[in-house]
Amino acid sequence: MSADVRGISSMATRQILAELAAAYAMSTAEKVSIESVGGVDAAKRIRAGEAFDFAVLASDALEQLERDGHIVPGSILGFAQSPMAMAIRSGAKRSAVLDESAVRAAMLEARAIGISTGPSGAHVLKLARDWGLERELSKRIVQAQPGVPVATLLARGEVDLGFQQLSELQGAPGIEIVDVLPKAIQPMTVFAAGICRAAANATRAHAFIDYIASDRSTEAKRRHGMTPA
Repeated sequence: MSADVRGISSMATRQILAELAAAYAMSTAEKVSIESVGGVDAAKRIRAGEAFDFAVLASDALEQLERDGHIVPGSILGFAQSPMAMAIRSGAKRSAVLDESAVRAAMLEARAIGISTGPSGAHVLKLARDWGLERELSKRIVQAQPGVPVATLLARGEVDLGFQQLSELQGAPGIEIVDVLPKAIQPMTVFAAGICRAAANATRAHAFIDYIASDRSTEAKRRHGMTPA
């Protein structure tokens, strides 16, 4: 039996990668195991030299790891584009139309705002700065612990409003997705995959990355609220 190909990813791609790994195993008999954690923790573990064959992270984080010598140069491939969405607790009042002014108003009305440690969380903080609301909103922003979905904070009633990748909010119990952020303030995160320097099965990992970046994965990405990169 062939050795497992071992990867690490951020939570935003956990469900889609699990589906694609299962489909890949069915067609190739090649077992791919992927650990999904907070993106910050994933980068730390890669930097520490943990023996992963590949990584799937936001493209800017993966490119920084490549520059720092932890990802094989030239091995990065775009995987998927993921829109960011706004969510509320089930049954809460929601905006009829989600435009920039509605997002701003919702943040000002919220008692507490849930964000992640990843790219979506950084984008909310940037919006607050751009709108001149950093001081006003800073005490209301609750950053979920790495690996904890923002939806969990919403469902528990710890926050009134939450922002995260659509793929992480879809299907979460106890919440309602209002909509994806409007184009004017939509960051559209690109996730990418690359071979880790510490890879023991680089060739096999490359074959899996080629598969998830190919047209064969398009429909699965759409089901999970993503589009091909």
